[in-house]
Amino acid sequence: MSVRVRRVYDPPEPDDGVRVLVDRLWPRGVSKDAARVDEWPKGLTPSTELRRWYHAGEGPYEEFASRYEDELSEPGAAELLDRLRESVREGPVTLLTSAKSPEQSHTAVLVRLLEAGTGRPR
Repeated sequence: MSVRVRRVYDPPEPDDGVRVLVDRLWPRGVSKDAARVDEWPKGLTPSTELRRWYHAGEGPYEEFASRYEDELSEPGAAELLDRLRESVREGPVTLLTSAKSPEQSHTAVLVRLLEAGTGRPR
């Protein structure tokens, strides 16, 4: 299983495999051609409310991660997460994000769930 995280602003690399944008909003200043995104499952991203709550600094990362895992347990998001797990089983997957610190973002939660092999939150 190969999951990697890259910023969407970085140029594509030959070993990226399937490139999946995991942000709800399209990144500023990046054309669709340059990004070379294969999939954009918006339903797998944090809700607008949760994203705004976290970016406003209203709570710690751990609480954000827990709330995001709760959102991922909803049927639509859980189905998208299962599809992403299947893509990972088939070959390399690169999660693309515009986050400046992917290790303190929803992307880290996705990687953890994918690497745990369960694909389902707690």
